[in-house]
Amino acid sequence: METEPETALSSSRIMEAGMGFRASQTLLTAIKLNLFTELGDDSVEASELKNRVQLHSPAMLDFLDALVALEFLQREGTGREARYANTAETRLFLHRGSPAYIGGLLEMANDRLYPFWANLEEALHTDKPQHEAKFIDRPLFDVIYDDPAILEQFLNAMAGAQLGGFMALAEKFDFSRFRSMCDVGGANAMLSVCVAGQHPHLRCLSLDLPSVVPVAQKTVDQFGLSKQIRVGSIDFMTQEFPETDIIMMGNILHDCSLEDKQMLIRKAYDALPSGGALIVIENIIDDDRKRNAFGLLMSLNMFMETESGFDFTYADFQAWAAKAGFESTEKLSLVGPSSAVIAYK
Repeated sequence: METEPETALSSSRIMEAGMGFRASQTLLTAIKLNLFTELGDDSVEASELKNRVQLHSPAMLDFLDALVALEFLQREGTGREARYANTAETRLFLHRGSPAYIGGLLEMANDRLYPFWANLEEALHTDKPQHEAKFIDRPLFDVIYDDPAILEQFLNAMAGAQLGGFMALAEKFDFSRFRSMCDVGGANAMLSVCVAGQHPHLRCLSLDLPSVVPVAQKTVDQFGLSKQIRVGSIDFMTQEFPETDIIMMGNILHDCSLEDKQMLIRKAYDALPSGGALIVIENIIDDDRKRNAFGLLMSLNMFMETESGFDFTYADFQAWAAKAGFESTEKLSLVGPSSAVIAYK
């Protein structure tokens, strides 16, 4: 009796994950050096690029060629005569002048998240978050919102991380039957900007803590949407939501414990009219918890950063929405691992 030969096993995937910090730090360092911004639309010799980023290490060629091998740069020629250029992706997403810039999130990853993740084992043993407030016994968001530099970096990071999802939601969701929208925890108001720009009939309100209001107003003014978007302050954990047709929450619920998630969903229900919608944008984990690695790793990240936050599945959201009184739900895939889950009253 013949048997099928065993499939050859390889350790390459294990090694790629285990040594992935090298590729990660190579990319993050390039962003910190403004490499992609300095390149812009140009094709630049290595010697000139060294001057632009003020880096003259003999390892510079290895650094640049590693970025080529990782497909973050393009190269023509070899050796010292080689010329380097952005790829289409890095020019769009990692050039600081691009409206699609996502480097803010990666800058925060380099400065804040990377050190935290070195303590994952400690977090799993102690059930304690590993963020800046670890040694001063203060809530994470008090630390972030009290430091203007950290706050600005955090808001830029959130905008970069979510912009693609915001734009996709504005295009894919049918806003035609709604007249008003409130983004709870609206940060720099980019969600309102994306929606208002696509749907001029909609009146939008972006709410966040008082320290965020000037940043949000600056964004709204920059896009010339002050007649359509209002900016205001709220402590959404303690204050009720204003009455509106749509309540938005973009990456808010994953910060919260189960009890607080359910409380915020109930607040949204109370603020909405019959037919109103709660729209939640998150990296929704697949119900089998096997495929959305990004969402599962994001949930671990929230464990590292908060006291009791976690990401969740669509089935979880359906159960919470039903408990609050919502009649129906749907899931709308946005970009990459990001989805919108929607509950209708």
